[in-house]
Amino acid sequence: MAPIDTHAIEANRPIVISGPSGSGKSTILKRLFEEYPDKFGFSVSHTTRAPRAGEQDGREYNFVTKEAFLDLVEHKGFVEHAQFGGNHYGTSIKAIEDIAEKGRICILDIEMEGVKQVANHPNFPKPRFLFLSPPSLEILEQRLRGRATDKEEAIAKRLNQAKVEMEFAESGEAPHEKIVVNDDLEKAYQEVKEFIVGKDA
Repeated sequence: MAPIDTHAIEANRPIVISGPSGSGKSTILKRLFEEYPDKFGFSVSHTTRAPRAGEQDGREYNFVTKEAFLDLVEHKGFVEHAQFGGNHYGTSIKAIEDIAEKGRICILDIEMEGVKQVANHPNFPKPRFLFLSPPSLEILEQRLRGRATDKEEAIAKRLNQAKVEMEFAESGEAPHEKIVVNDDLEKAYQEVKEFIVGKDA
């Protein structure tokens, strides 16, 4: 495993954004990337799952075999990795380095377990952590149902996971420097932008 380019990463500290499904992360990040097209890079995760219709290797994910993924785990090539539904997902250190070396800030949109791994990684420079929270579980439930994309079982699972994530974010163990409650999209966007870009943006 090549040594981590800590200088480039420290000069452009990555931002870890986490929050339950339905909290508005993708909407806010899409807007941020449109407003600052040259400032950020989005880390493309590795996965062992098969591409879905319309997905491209290297764009939505780096699609790899299970053998290649586990080889990278063994060589400590990931800053965080996890298994969901029989498939492996991970953020490679190289993906973050590539973005930092271009002078851009890498944005990582990862789950709670990944947040813990990144925060406790022994050699990786510490990123900045932000948690995007829905106003309440009730409102999150309304949003998830409003999407009309998930079956009842999936909604229940997402709500249960959201409860765990929100409790973790508010506990003393969480590394989050800021919690933004998305009860008003414009206000939440400005708060996220100020945290990432600074007040003068």
